[in-house]
Amino acid sequence: MSRHPLPRRRTAPSPTAPSATSTSTDGPTAAPASGGRPRLALPLTALAAVTALALGACSAVTPTTGSGSGGSGTAGAAAGPGGDTFGEPVSADQVKQGGTLVMALSAEPDQLDPALSRSLYSRYVFHAMCQKLYDVDEKAQIVPQLATALPTTSSDGLTVTIPVREGVKFADGTAFDAAAVKASIDRELTLKTSARRSELGPITTVEAPDATKVVITLSKPFAPLVAALTDRAGMIVSPTQADKLGEDFATAPVCVGPFKFSKRVPQNSIELVKDPNYYDAKNVHLDAITYRIITDASIRAANLRSGDVQVADSLSAQDVPTLQQQSNLTVLSSQSLGYQGLTVNIGNVNGVGSPTGTIDRPEAKDAKVRQALELAIDRKGLVKVIFNDLATVACSPISPSTQFTSEAAQTCTEHDPAKAKALLQEAGVSTPVQIPMITSNNPDSLRLAQALQSMVKEGGFDLQIKPVEYATLLDQQDRGEFSLLQLGWSGRIDPDANITNFVGTGGSQNVAGYSSKTVDDLLAQAREEQDVAKRRDLYGKVVEQLHQDDPLIYLYRQRNLTGVSNTVKGVQVFPDGVIRVGASGLAK
Repeated sequence: MSRHPLPRRRTAPSPTAPSATSTSTDGPTAAPASGGRPRLALPLTALAAVTALALGACSAVTPTTGSGSGGSGTAGAAAGPGGDTFGEPVSADQVKQGGTLVMALSAEPDQLDPALSRSLYSRYVFHAMCQKLYDVDEKAQIVPQLATALPTTSSDGLTVTIPVREGVKFADGTAFDAAAVKASIDRELTLKTSARRSELGPITTVEAPDATKVVITLSKPFAPLVAALTDRAGMIVSPTQADKLGEDFATAPVCVGPFKFSKRVPQNSIELVKDPNYYDAKNVHLDAITYRIITDASIRAANLRSGDVQVADSLSAQDVPTLQQQSNLTVLSSQSLGYQGLTVNIGNVNGVGSPTGTIDRPEAKDAKVRQALELAIDRKGLVKVIFNDLATVACSPISPSTQFTSEAAQTCTEHDPAKAKALLQEAGVSTPVQIPMITSNNPDSLRLAQALQSMVKEGGFDLQIKPVEYATLLDQQDRGEFSLLQLGWSGRIDPDANITNFVGTGGSQNVAGYSSKTVDDLLAQAREEQDVAKRRDLYGKVVEQLHQDDPLIYLYRQRNLTGVSNTVKGVQVFPDGVIRVGASGLAK
């Protein structure tokens, strides 16, 4: 792939400054709820006018930062650094025993198989039914879950030993032990369609020398391994059910968790019921959890206000001020580790993970065209107009709130439509450059798409919006049936999980079909390096190369905005973006 250095006027926010605000969505995620009413698509002329007035037309909405009652809407919300509110754990004397919690999801979860799943919405469901070897806490620190302690690693970094719980059963009664952990990780490494293989790194063997110990051997040191085990790669599935169903495991998943799968009505709901086999069942307060698919943010908010649902994800930035004033609701708000952006199909001709090919389109063939598209986008205008400042500008996959951030990782390309047109002229392409863009067909995603469409015209582009169902979008991106894709990622605590799968050659989520030896080599070095400062420098160099190639154009970082009825206690949302309802209960 040819690379064209682009002279850039850049600004770099302080790496240590706390992030400002926005809305939420894993991986991948549909564009989150946006601000502005009505939530139907604005006429293009109106959008153009609003975008032009971006820096002066909207006032920022301040996120909830404290606790209170009456109109504060924050009672019981534990505050973290930077104004984050994560929610608080619950004790048995605060809640009733029994009852059903209803949670509204902004998009339908994909496959309920930890080895195959790729959406944030499935992570919400998994958290109540599929525990992991490790979890993260509200400080984004790794803590044991099905493991009993953090792993020990040999001095050469090639052997990792994990102690696991005793006396635990899966929901189907199968014993959980080291052999089950080995079987689950082996499954993730060997399933042809596994989305976890590249997350687990250079594992050569997984052994279970006894029932309480798992030993993982690596061909080379792999710094992100334990962080990977805090998410789906660390979810352990019943070997009995996995052997029985194979790649159809998602139709009737069985794990270890406070709840177990009951039924699913496609495009409507998922139901879980309390699992009597769970090792800590005495501290599970609810009888059941129902996840309802409600894609429209305004309808989710209305259902939350009416009490038809008790929890709602991805609140609209426009709804937040009103919801904060309601004494019967709490808004949990925390900075996301992820990003939202655009993916350009550079070489995905045979499906994700397949060898790349040539696509005869200007944005696929020439990095100058992609650089011009980035220059044509006013990130600050998007954040101001679409999200009422409840978002922050993003120019890389590395969150400024992590220890791996740097000036290089946070350097932004300034909006410059004149320079965009000049680059297109250098590239020898006719303007406007027409690019079909697929996006999720919910009102908020369409608003964002139309704002982008209006914005980039001045830079010489004509985006042709192609709205599709979220599940269809995921399928089309995997098959490579797109030119430009609007989607995002909810983020992980280790930057490797936010970068390598998406831009590493052959990565499980490299739907752009991007391949760069420079990037691959830098990522490989970062995976082996244990020193944080050295990894930080390597990731900064990765970002610099990505800015030249622009397979992904990072746009903004959202906040995790979750609405919770005060009839429920114990709902929490940590920096990983997952809404935790498994330990919650109905308030007395």
